[in-house]
Amino acid sequence: MSENPSALRLLAVHAHPDDESSKGAPMMAKYLAEGHEVTVVSCTDGSRGDIQNPHILDAPHPRRDMAGARRLEMAAAREVLGVAHRWLGFMDSGLPEGDPLPALPWGSFATLPIEEAAAPLVRLVREFRPHVIVAYDENGGYPHPDHIMAHRVAVEAFHAAGNADAYPDAGQTWAPSKLYYDVSFYPEKTRRIHDALVAAGLDSPYADWIARAAENDAEGHRPWTSRHPVTTQVECAEYFGVRDKALLAHATQIDPDGWFFAVPLAMREREWPWEDYALIESSVGFPAEGTTEMDLFAGLR
Repeated sequence: MSENPSALRLLAVHAHPDDESSKGAPMMAKYLAEGHEVTVVSCTDGSRGDIQNPHILDAPHPRRDMAGARRLEMAAAREVLGVAHRWLGFMDSGLPEGDPLPALPWGSFATLPIEEAAAPLVRLVREFRPHVIVAYDENGGYPHPDHIMAHRVAVEAFHAAGNADAYPDAGQTWAPSKLYYDVSFYPEKTRRIHDALVAAGLDSPYADWIARAAENDAEGHRPWTSRHPVTTQVECAEYFGVRDKALLAHATQIDPDGWFFAVPLAMREREWPWEDYALIESSVGFPAEGTTEMDLFAGLR
């Protein structure tokens, strides 16, 4: 535990190792630098991920043992970020492809009953006692079955951890104060950076994203756009470089020449120095209408 008597605690719930580095890493580094406590949860082992980095397609370890390789990568990213880390212990469901889509592997994370999948997270919430939980939205940020299940277990744990009648064998109750959804695919941010790249004469990888964000799926939703308005922007540009180093630690998943690094660091810092969140539930109040909150711990300090 922190030696800072005013330290607050934040729990970030992620589906796979590498998600913690692509979503929220600068925010977490900022709060750690302020003396607060941050724990990252990886719900699955990442074992069904493919090698996404063309520079290591023939690397023997991930080809033989992807889960083991990703465990080592997560340890390296955790060192970069400075966060505490816990594995929830479930098997990667993989991203099904085809028409019709094949069934998910038996026993994988996204196939489990919610009570089974959420139980270890409820126990962790009661143990770590976070004031704030950061999770994905109902679409998982993007519609991967493990991301959607990570959303479901985070919401279940947020509500159940403070209820003595729920999960009675999972430790002493604790009720977190605030639940946020990460808003990674924020059209206003994407367009702002896209326009800056074009104005600078640089190639932009975001034209396709902008087009997809404007298209509804069969249910009338926009898969690449949050269904919740941004309520909170955490200014953390000075930690964007930490995010880059943490991403590179996930060598099987991150191409160092890929789109994660398509925008120069100085441009990212200048054009959008925030990370964006939607406050979903709070026992300490919401931002006033028409205002943007600048701190996930607002109302708790």
